[in-house]
Amino acid sequence: MFRNWRIGSVNGALLAAYFIPAWALVAFNIIVAPVHGLYERPSVAVALYLSDHLQMAGMDTVRAAWLLALGRLTVVAFFAIYLVLLCIPRIRRNGGSDEALGIALAIGSLISFASMIMASKVGEMAALRLHATELLLLLGAAIVVVIERPDAAPRTVQKTVETAAPLGLEQAELLHNR
Repeated sequence: MFRNWRIGSVNGALLAAYFIPAWALVAFNIIVAPVHGLYERPSVAVALYLSDHLQMAGMDTVRAAWLLALGRLTVVAFFAIYLVLLCIPRIRRNGGSDEALGIALAIGSLISFASMIMASKVGEMAALRLHATELLLLLGAAIVVVIERPDAAPRTVQKTVETAAPLGLEQAELLHNR
């Protein structure tokens, strides 16, 4: 059963098992109560940066919180699509699920990197460690996906069977060529 699983597939599934519940919970908390959800531990660095450095007003902070929640839900959606595609053996063997994983890794890395930079600017060490750890997880998985390519499909040699006389100068026989 596990003969055609690659290291990148297992690594992506483990990442999805972490990021789907963790980021979905944070995003839903932001959706339900934008300001309160933004000031919880996973997003507090973003909230402090927005209020201290960018001096955003209340409604602008709510919009930024919703944008952060949308980004996190996008990553969650692409990880979920990756898991669905991973369950189909033919797609898994050909590496067809790597595109969804790559998009999730790219967007997630961008969000984690921006959050890490904001946490370092406001001096939130716990948030800095959290976002740096998430960024390292995402970048490590991206390296594994880039380096490990799926097995090439076996090439089959097909013999052509000549049923009719060969065409002159190898031109296709169309209706207007007769």
